[in-house]
Amino acid sequence: MTASPELGLPALTVSPGDAASMTLTVRNETDIVEAYSLEVVGECAPWTTVEPARLSLYPGTSETVTIRLAPPRSHEVRAGEFPLGIRVLPAERPELVTVPETTVTVTPFRELRTALAPRRRRGWLRARYRTSVRNLGNTATVVTFSPAQPGEELRFGFAPEKLRLEPGESAETRLKVRARKLIWFGKPATWPFEVTVDHEGDAAKPDGPQPSGPQQAGAQPADRRNVLDGEFVQHALLPTWLLALLAALIALILAWLTLVRPAVRSSAKQAANQAVEQKAASFTPAPVPVPTPSAPAAGATPSGQGQQGGTTGGGSGGGSGGGSGRAVPGTEQQFSTTVDVTTNSGGSAVGAYKVEHGKVFRITDIVAANFQGDQGLLTIKFGEQTITTIALETFRNQDYHWVTPIEVPEDQTVTASVICQQPGTPASGKQSSQCHELLNVSGQLSDIKR
Repeated sequence: MTASPELGLPALTVSPGDAASMTLTVRNETDIVEAYSLEVVGECAPWTTVEPARLSLYPGTSETVTIRLAPPRSHEVRAGEFPLGIRVLPAERPELVTVPETTVTVTPFRELRTALAPRRRRGWLRARYRTSVRNLGNTATVVTFSPAQPGEELRFGFAPEKLRLEPGESAETRLKVRARKLIWFGKPATWPFEVTVDHEGDAAKPDGPQPSGPQQAGAQPADRRNVLDGEFVQHALLPTWLLALLAALIALILAWLTLVRPAVRSSAKQAANQAVEQKAASFTPAPVPVPTPSAPAAGATPSGQGQQGGTTGGGSGGGSGGGSGRAVPGTEQQFSTTVDVTTNSGGSAVGAYKVEHGKVFRITDIVAANFQGDQGLLTIKFGEQTITTIALETFRNQDYHWVTPIEVPEDQTVTASVICQQPGTPASGKQSSQCHELLNVSGQLSDIKR
């Protein structure tokens, strides 16, 4: 043996973030001058130093060196017992190396880094947050979460409720915040709350001094027991502008019901009464002059033809063909008849109504119906007088009206002549094999004065 090293302590305890020291005495037992290199071995080597790290001793002399241990406050320095060895290597006789050993105990410490994101949420009834935790201590720990709110307006829920973290490990838990009741109207309400993040079973603040320096956004320092501040801004279900809109709409409805609607109904009723009066006046027959000896009855004058769907005021009474007299006033009766005409494709047919003997038919309205949509030609005659000729494909229902009636004398006919080019398709959807037209004639049937 060239040296007899001796450590000053059999065991040493050190806390992360602190420093501790011990001594090592090296004695040269040889008869030559020897140089020694001192090197730390084991898990404590990264944060352990020897001062000085090299010795030169004369025979029979010794020297003491200082061993300094300064473990950083980091999750990388685990808590527990670790062997510490100092390798004493002689320069002249390296084969006689010695390694004195001792035991170093690293004490545990706890430290958490926490953050709540986002800090503020908005909603009608509920909101969700993320609570992130990182274990900066040097021992495994179970983290718990404790929400708090000044009132009882909010309810909280965590998923998961606890987290077990190894040193240096990070994890997240979801925080659900729900208001106990809705706000139907009014301004938004702001509910502040706190979330305390602690080690399970820990009552006060974490052990040991806390690290200085800038922290992450939203993180709370450990000496405040990791208290995270949050806010839930609860909005009203129906905003103020919607209330104003509803109030304006209700006011408009009330104004309509109390003011506008009665006026509109009165105007509509008045207009309807006027239309009925005008319609009744349009069907009033014109007085027929009675012939005198000095002025014989004039012959029939050409009849006026109404426009489609309208009323004409022109034209004089009188039909074609000679009559045996004039209508007797006071004998008028409303009368209507229908002429039904059916013919095959490519053919023609005539339908007629003959005025009774001793009567005169004063026509005021006719309606022609082409309900199948046939193609061809329709000719309407009163006696020998042609009233109109219409292409069937141009109408489905056609009506004519006269203020001054057209007279058809006794024994004369009202005829509807149809030339069928192509039958149409009725409402049944199946094309017909025949053309089919209807002519409705209305007016007054009176007796003739002889």
